[in-house]
Amino acid sequence: MKVTVIGSHLCPDTLYALNQLVEAKIEIDFKDLSASLPDLKAYLAQRDSNPLYAAVREKGGIGIPCFVREDGTTTLDLGEILGR
Repeated sequence: MKVTVIGSHLCPDTLYALNQLVEAKIEIDFKDLSASLPDLKAYLAQRDSNPLYAAVREKGGIGIPCFVREDGTTTLDLGEILGR
């Protein structure tokens, strides 16, 4: 399985998720929002229009780490990706 992780190396939750995915031997495509303005812009456009992020937006959060499966479905729940 391959998963795209959208996050930041400055975010402890992102770092934890990346470590867990590596331990689970899941292939990772990492989009570091703090290193790429085009990736940040694309992510914010998605976050601002997707109902998945409603609670995140209400709390003023960023919504990272975010996980995109190979089939294009998105989740904010690391446990879903790890099968927990």
